[in-house]
Amino acid sequence: MTDALFLTSEDVEGLATPSEYVDAVREGYRQRGNGAPAQPRSKFFRSSPGGMFTSYAAILPETGAMGGYMYSAGFGAGDAWFVTPLFDADSGEPLALLDGASMNPFKTGAAGAVAVDELAREDAETLAVIGSGPQARGQLHTTATVREFTEVRVYSPTPDNRESFAADFADRFEATVEAVDSSEAAVAGADVVITATSASEPVFDGDVLDPGTHVTAMGQYSPDRCELDATTIERATYVPDLRERATFDAGSFLAALEEGVVTEEHVHAELGEVVAGERPGRTNADEITVFDSGGTGIETAAAAHMLYENAREEGLGSETAFAPASEALTGERPHD
Repeated sequence: MTDALFLTSEDVEGLATPSEYVDAVREGYRQRGNGAPAQPRSKFFRSSPGGMFTSYAAILPETGAMGGYMYSAGFGAGDAWFVTPLFDADSGEPLALLDGASMNPFKTGAAGAVAVDELAREDAETLAVIGSGPQARGQLHTTATVREFTEVRVYSPTPDNRESFAADFADRFEATVEAVDSSEAAVAGADVVITATSASEPVFDGDVLDPGTHVTAMGQYSPDRCELDATTIERATYVPDLRERATFDAGSFLAALEEGVVTEEHVHAELGEVVAGERPGRTNADEITVFDSGGTGIETAAAAHMLYENAREEGLGSETAFAPASEALTGERPHD
């Protein structure tokens, strides 16, 4: 038998700072850039009751960990559950099982922050956030650790939501945080734009982007839904989290392909290739860059391992036992 650590959502909440998430995820993507295995998510759908079951994973050899997400969304309960198994990449033994809901906005936000650090201008000061839910909040918490923003503009189609978002962050940041009444008002003149929405159509006109803007799009990972229009993709140096995702479920890129404004060669690099120095990131101040984030096992395994190490140091969690196959696969029939 092997003991593994079980961490509840309450254990995970507050267990790491946004900077710790960013550092762990940056290291994960560096390993991916050097060849660490990872693949796009697998999605399974059911129509009655309607729901989606999703999984993805990665191996981070230098961290010594492997794992990912399995989660359900919808179905009869109309809710979502995130389960994160973490294994030792050397022995193969289970290390931990995490309730992954609490870490979700921060590990995803950390991937966006790593992209901003690699692709945005060093002097970026103005940030536009389109969306006001937990994912948008996670993106802001983490992205604020890699650039010193002086102005943050948030737009959500629901006035109460954007006003609440702005009020919450105005008390936490030295930057001016304000709600605006259109996506154009948020994006115009912004140095960095983050889209974190459930929209199925583009949320701003790509012609509004100033030269030198960086865009992180993380709200959609479906081939028939997109947050960015073809103009944005065409104008930008395009970097997905995984190259394979661009033609698998990156709806904005697929729409631009269909319109004929780009080819598959428009994919500049994976984020990991940029982090590892295998491919250049931004090359000049006027370049528009896009990071298309669909969620991968890279940030999930990296964040989960960091949380596991923090929990061990703080004495959090409870132990649960796993039987290896050599013990469990006895071949005996269960008793009636």
